[in-house]
Amino acid sequence: MKKEEAKPRSYWRWVIQIFLVSVALSAILSFVSGVALEDADYALAILVLVLFILLGIVFDVIGVAVTAADARPFHSMASHREKGAKEALFLLKNADKVSSFCNDVVGDICGIVSGSTAAVIVARLQSSFNTRSILVSIAVTAIISGLTIGGKAVGKKLAMEKSTGVVYSAAKLLYVFHIGKK
Repeated sequence: MKKEEAKPRSYWRWVIQIFLVSVALSAILSFVSGVALEDADYALAILVLVLFILLGIVFDVIGVAVTAADARPFHSMASHREKGAKEALFLLKNADKVSSFCNDVVGDICGIVSGSTAAVIVARLQSSFNTRSILVSIAVTAIISGLTIGGKAVGKKLAMEKSTGVVYSAAKLLYVFHIGKK
């Protein structure tokens, strides 16, 4: 009976935590984007945009890989005390939360921030060319959508085919920063 009572409390704690992390991360990334774009030229604005698109794709790859990877190789690696193996097992044990964080939190925030970055680019293009044409907005939005969706499609295939390698790469990064160690 106690297990059943603990599960809903744990679930709601997770929902509240992910909400707070989402708000904080969104504020941070929006602030960074705003500061970077304040007096940016087109090249810097496009670089910021590309970085947010790539960040969304990378986290999407990690989120898919943790749901597809098999834990057996990491159990073997952990028994040999290989760096990052415990972190990989932590990621896999928490695959639902890791996937939610990577795909939903980081992915959605990157989509939103890249959209606002696109709005800045469109406004500057329209101002530079002294036009209010909706075609500029449509073209920029279409290109960004294509890059994001196409990049995630390629990333998902990679994540499915190379899930062990992707998880291990993420785990080694976590190992360096001592995140997820138990």
